[in-house]
Amino acid sequence: MLYELVGLSDQFGVLNVFRYITFRTGGAIMTALLFVFLFGPYLIKNLRIRQGKGQPIREDGPQRHIIEKQGTPTMGGLMILAALFVSTILWGNLRNSYVWVVLFVTIAYGMIGFYDDYLKVAKRTSSGFSGRIRLGLELLIAAIACTVFMSSGKEPFSTSLTVPFFKDLLIDLGPVLFICFGSLVIAGAGNAVNLTDGLDGLAIVPVMIAAATFGLIAYLVGHATFADYLQIHFVALTGELLIICGALVGAGLGFLWFNAPPAMIFMGDTGSLALGGALGAIAVATKHELVLAIVGGLFVLEAVSVIVQVASFKLTGKRVFRMAPLHHHYEHKGWSEPTIVVRFWIIAVVLALIGLSTLKLR
Repeated sequence: MLYELVGLSDQFGVLNVFRYITFRTGGAIMTALLFVFLFGPYLIKNLRIRQGKGQPIREDGPQRHIIEKQGTPTMGGLMILAALFVSTILWGNLRNSYVWVVLFVTIAYGMIGFYDDYLKVAKRTSSGFSGRIRLGLELLIAAIACTVFMSSGKEPFSTSLTVPFFKDLLIDLGPVLFICFGSLVIAGAGNAVNLTDGLDGLAIVPVMIAAATFGLIAYLVGHATFADYLQIHFVALTGELLIICGALVGAGLGFLWFNAPPAMIFMGDTGSLALGGALGAIAVATKHELVLAIVGGLFVLEAVSVIVQVASFKLTGKRVFRMAPLHHHYEHKGWSEPTIVVRFWIIAVVLALIGLSTLKLR
């Protein structure tokens, strides 16, 4: 919205500042942060009244959760998504199709998560609606997004997969396989973040780290000069996704204020599914799907721990971990919640640095 003021820069030179993505990103960060600070307490108060006993706690989880976390409201993702949307609309270039597609995925995944959270609260159960239906909807939304991404690019690059560490290696997947692969990346990212969201502050900080990392990647990939210097593939117009990443970081910082131990609110599936979907969509748009597996390696580890646990139990009747996802395994080993959270944050930072190194090691 404010980007349109650039048209008046001939009469008012100061308005030319809105032309710069970096300036607008700073504005997006602060807008989202202030939005959450202003409206977060009101939302928490209303959710606590409406939800009563708060989010149902898994009975098979660590016993201390039933005591310490009982009564904490969920659906805190609403404040993140509202701040993200308002900030992006205010500071983003609304003529950019990539912005709208990523917003579409984020809000749509947020709606799926919201419905799941609503069922959990209404039915007083830790499980929401059918997993198959939910996954089907996620894949459908992701497929629509990937189709638009494909139509926005140039053939054959629009359907190609780039490989980290190789400047000229492109794997042309073709339209069908590209849509299938991209859909799996987006849906997988959404569910991986969802699985990670199990302790106070555990998911939101790695999400912010990944968002900041992909914000930089989007800026460099969408800038022809920088892309040529780093010998990475140039994807026109994706630089504008830095605005969304900035808004996500700002909203995440605001949410962390209320989600820091002991949490006043949980983001719920409303937030975790949406934020993971946003990261996946940005990765597909910037042609850095494989880098997402590195930057978001913590989410991958959490998801893999669940897959391994389920597969092992079904095949052998034995469990590999004391409990899955992985953070619960360490809880059962006696690690305190703050220790697990901070150490996982450190892992997220290290993985982000490794992911960024792929931009130069080519």
